Amino acid sequence: MAAAAGLAGVLVLSACGGAGGSGASAKEVNVLMVNNPQMVDLQKLTADNFTKQTGIKVNYTVLPENDVRAKISQEFSSQAGQYDVATISNYEVPTFAKNGWLSSLDNTVAKSADFNQSDILPAMTKALTAADGKLYAEPFYGESSFLMYRKDVFAQKGLTMPAQPTWQQVADLAAQADGAQPGMKGICLRGQPGWGQVFAPLTTVVNTFGGTWFDKDWNAKVNAPEFVKATQFYVDLVTAHGEAGAPQAGFTECLNNLSQGKAAMWYDATSAAGSLEAKDSPVAGKIGYVAAPVDQTKSSGWLYTWAWAIEKAGKHQDEAGKFIEWASSKQYEELVGQQLGWSRVPAGKRASTYQNADYQKSAEPFYKQTEDAIKSVDPANPGVQPRPAPGIQFVAIAEFADMATQVSQEVTSAIAGKQTVQQALDKGQQLAQKVADKYKK
Repeated sequence: MAAAAGLAGVLVLSACGGAGGSGASAKEVNVLMVNNPQMVDLQKLTADNFTKQTGIKVNYTVLPENDVRAKISQEFSSQAGQYDVATISNYEVPTFAKNGWLSSLDNTVAKSADFNQSDILPAMTKALTAADGKLYAEPFYGESSFLMYRKDVFAQKGLTMPAQPTWQQVADLAAQADGAQPGMKGICLRGQPGWGQVFAPLTTVVNTFGGTWFDKDWNAKVNAPEFVKATQFYVDLVTAHGEAGAPQAGFTECLNNLSQGKAAMWYDATSAAGSLEAKDSPVAGKIGYVAAPVDQTKSSGWLYTWAWAIEKAGKHQDEAGKFIEWASSKQYEELVGQQLGWSRVPAGKRASTYQNADYQKSAEPFYKQTEDAIKSVDPANPGVQPRPAPGIQFVAIAEFADMATQVSQEVTSAIAGKQTVQQALDKGQQLAQKVADKYKK
């Protein structure tokens, strides 16, 4: 979700020849995946390692995030069997599993002596396990969310960042840090439309303010007082002390703002830290990382993972299982660390990663905060009330993506000053109620 931007255009690549889904033999596996940097690294390492060790050729079809989501949804819903493995997230797993589109990975994990499922962070395993108790995907990398801030700017202004800040404290600090340097705003928050853009951070704010999209009985609560209060707080904060062009700002824009000294704080994905601490980053060593801000809950970070899943109709189930075993393994992480550098390890999924001295050295400013953030989340209970479906920054139902995207357009309009928050959420309530009515039936 965080690194939606990657290589432009559509890439269809193969580890060692062939194209996804065409004329595959018993020793091939066809993989459909998002084009994020971690997956690009995977392509580079496959032929000389996985294929050399197993004799299994991997045919990769690689697409930008929005395109790959559409293609995966079409492929899995039709059970065309063109692909064996695809990158899906913890958002898709409950729906895809319920619809019978996925093969369980329980046997794959059980017969692998090297995989060590107990090393996978419990929050990740839980998020990728369906209601029937079966595991349907294995994480390639994972993330939560935290608050990032300029330590040097805070020191210059005499400001202190709590280790576990409240949202009110963040708002107060944003006001004091606003203008600390020429062109610097107090905070950057996503305002761009999209269920995975503005509503990724905003839904976590709603959760901790006591709101929810739906209560346990499938009553829509989008214009309930708690949801309105949280959204009003968010809109007021980004309007008063947020970045210029907030209605168009997403993950990438906020990353650039913090990197270029245009923001003193940023609340977003833990995966952003790797870019901020890269050797060529102008703010490397200047950023502090603390827990996601809260209001009524003890924690409020989100949970997201790009994970490997096997299509039920895939023609190469055994080969697919072996590929997932390799691509999600501790050994693969070590391979990346040794050949490409430890900062490029697809982290956020294994406890052993955070105990690795080489990784700790490379990710020293943020690795502990990331591990703590992922361990503290509970997708089944992210707020103050029972929920009808799991999910923290989303509701794990098929209709959520379209519904929340439409509501996000109304919220972005409120950020732009074209309507009030109440007007935006009254429209959102109507959209959510249509979904709620369907589930009540």
